[in-house]
Amino acid sequence: MAPKVQQTKAAKAAAALAGGKKGKKKWNKGKVKDKAQHVVVLDQEKYDRILKDVPTYKYVSVSVLVDRLKIGGSVARVALRQLEDDGIIVPVLKHSKQAIYTKAN
Repeated sequence: MAPKVQQTKAAKAAAALAGGKKGKKKWNKGKVKDKAQHVVVLDQEKYDRILKDVPTYKYVSVSVLVDRLKIGGSVARVALRQLEDDGIIVPVLKHSKQAIYTKAN
């Protein structure tokens, strides 16, 4: 076996500096969810749509209105209270955290 050629001090220092440049592994690409643009002030168009669509839903809750009609949660809660007072929907379960309604027959 041929004898190993010894590196100079400068070559060793350069080799040490060159290694370990990759850095830390990234586990995800950093995908960001789009922020929902929900209506927080009710206009006439949304109000008419609520009156037209909600009575046809079998299951009505705040989250259903937010998801389907693209309105804010506080607007949805007020709308549900109004629809219940008008007799358009009837409560199935009322709780401070979650209210579930169904269409009135």
